[in-house]
Amino acid sequence: MEYLIHILILIGIYVILSVSLNLIAGYTGLLSIAHATFYGVGAYVAALMAINLQSPFLLNLICAIILSGMLGALVGIPSLRIRDDFFVITTFAFQVITYSILNNWVSFTGGPMGLPGIPQPTIFGLQVTSNLSVLILVAIFCTMVLLISDRIARSPFGRVLKAIREDEVFAQAAGKNIATYKVLVFVISAGMAAVAGVMYAYYVSFIDPTSFTVMESVFIISIVIIGGAGSLWGPVVGSVLLVVLPELLRFIGLPSSASANLRQIIYGGLLIAFMMWRPRGLLGEYAFQVKETRQ
Repeated sequence: MEYLIHILILIGIYVILSVSLNLIAGYTGLLSIAHATFYGVGAYVAALMAINLQSPFLLNLICAIILSGMLGALVGIPSLRIRDDFFVITTFAFQVITYSILNNWVSFTGGPMGLPGIPQPTIFGLQVTSNLSVLILVAIFCTMVLLISDRIARSPFGRVLKAIREDEVFAQAAGKNIATYKVLVFVISAGMAAVAGVMYAYYVSFIDPTSFTVMESVFIISIVIIGGAGSLWGPVVGSVLLVVLPELLRFIGLPSSASANLRQIIYGGLLIAFMMWRPRGLLGEYAFQVKETRQ
């Protein structure tokens, strides 16, 4: 039972992450490889405040969302001047820089040793002690993120994001302030990713930089692409599929070292297969592809 709850908690955390990335990649068409950055910043802010200040859970959560959102604005600004492959490289650089800071600023982040001893959260006097109560907490925030994302997608703001994705020049010619919309969607998405980071930090009670690497960003992108970009339920299906599928390898008797490598092969193979034969993913409305150059 505890194992099942653990899997459901992981699915919930990745649903939050992939739904938040879907706002940038699926609805706006900006492929970012920096999403683990926002995830990690949220986790570290909450962990540092909880350990050093003994501050309450909700205050830590709010601070994590604000700081991650500010970083999201910083990452979103390059999208105003560059796009496509160059933007992907820029976000990759942000990801590498953030990982280097987390890994080398030993006096502040603990460096490779990480931050142990993150206390259990207390909300309105109720202490979250069991995995089942963590699952309920993750489910509540997961539902909130889905509702907010659905609301954004159906709003005039969401329609402008889709217009930017389909034809940025046309959206600008229609009088829309493209710069404002791009930066705002990064701020919102980064804030959502920080929520997942806070959930993760409190759940595992120990974090280190290896949980927020480029490979983690690629994994989140894989969930969005395989589940389906531009769809509310695509990232949900992708999260269930990519979290549960590697766990099934445990039941066929492979050693842990072999199953870890096989898991990476499965991710890579699925990503290549979907990009070649089903670029819209399972439930997607948008396919990542090379855009034709305007003459």
